[in-house]
Amino acid sequence: MTTADTRPKLLLVDDEPANLQVLRHALQDDYRLLFARDGHKALDLARQERPHLILLDVMMPELSGMDVCRTLKVQSTTADIPVIFVTALADSGHETEGFEAGAVDYITKPLSPPVVRARVRTHLSLVRAQELRDTRLQIVQRLGRAAEFKDNETGWHVVRMSHFSQLLAQAAGYSDADAEELLHAAPMHDVGKLGIPDAILQKPGKLDEQEWAVMRRHPQIGAEILGDHTTGLLGLARRIALSHHEKWDGSGYPEGLAGEAIPEEARIVAIADVFDALTSVRPYKRAWTPEAAVDHLREQSGKHFDPRLVELFISVLPKVLEVRARFQESD
Repeated sequence: MTTADTRPKLLLVDDEPANLQVLRHALQDDYRLLFARDGHKALDLARQERPHLILLDVMMPELSGMDVCRTLKVQSTTADIPVIFVTALADSGHETEGFEAGAVDYITKPLSPPVVRARVRTHLSLVRAQELRDTRLQIVQRLGRAAEFKDNETGWHVVRMSHFSQLLAQAAGYSDADAEELLHAAPMHDVGKLGIPDAILQKPGKLDEQEWAVMRRHPQIGAEILGDHTTGLLGLARRIALSHHEKWDGSGYPEGLAGEAIPEEARIVAIADVFDALTSVRPYKRAWTPEAAVDHLREQSGKHFDPRLVELFISVLPKVLEVRARFQESD
C-alpha cells in the first residue's frame, strides 16, 4: 500500500525550459512540482491543483507574469496562493509593480538553488502559520456557537455584542489589530454555559439560591474549557470568559474583583453584552429602547461598569446603533 505524498505542492512557471530545469533540480526532493511554460497554462493549473506556492517568471509571451499574478489575485479560488516572481529584471520600478500586483517576493536570475530553497521555505512557513491562526479562530468561533445552542441567547446577539466590543476597544485606544482580536474572542464569553445543566440554563422562571450557585460557576467552567493560555486569542478569550461578570465595585463573581483589577477586555465585553441584552427581545421581556439602556449604563457607572468605558461607549453609540441595525433578529 502506497502512502499519499503530502509534500507541499509548487507550481513553477517559465517559458524557458532551462530555467524550469534549474528550479526542478533545486526543489524536487522536498516538494511536489507542477510545470507551466505560459501564463494560460499556469492559470489553469493554479485553479485545478491549488498549489501551496507559485514561482512565476515575469517576462513571458502573450500573458506576462504580472498579468497572471493580477488574475490569480482577483479569483477567489487562487487569491490566497503566494506568488514569488522569478526575473532577470532588477529595476525597482518592476519590483514595485510586482508587489502591487500581489507578489510576496522576488528571486533574481541567474537562479541560485540555495536562495530558491530558502525563499520557498520562508514563505511556506508563513502560509502554515496563517493556516494555524485561521484554524484556531474557527475552533474558537465554533465553541462560541456551541454555547449559543445551550442558552436562550441568539447567534445575532453574539455577533452584535462582539462588534460593540470592537468599537469600544477602538475608542479606548486599542490598535485595529487588537480590537479585531477582541472581536474574535468576545463570542467565547459564555462558553462555560456548556457545563451548566439545561434545567437551570433554560428555566423559564427565576433561579433559586442553589440553582444560582450552579449558574455562577459558568465563568470558571469557561476558563477551564479554554485552558491555561495566557497570551494570544485563547488567552484573551479565557480572561473574558472568567471575568466578564465581575463588577467595578467588587460585587461581581466569581472572584469579587474590583476596579482595574478586572481585565479591561472583560470590562469592555460586560458593557457590550449588557447593552445588547437590554435592547433585544427575549421570551421573558420586551426590548428596551437604546435611550433606556444608556440610562441604565449611566446609573450603573462606578457600580457594575467602568465609568470611563461607559462614557466611551456612549461616545460611539451612533456606530453601535448602526451595527445593531445591520444585525437585526429575523422574525
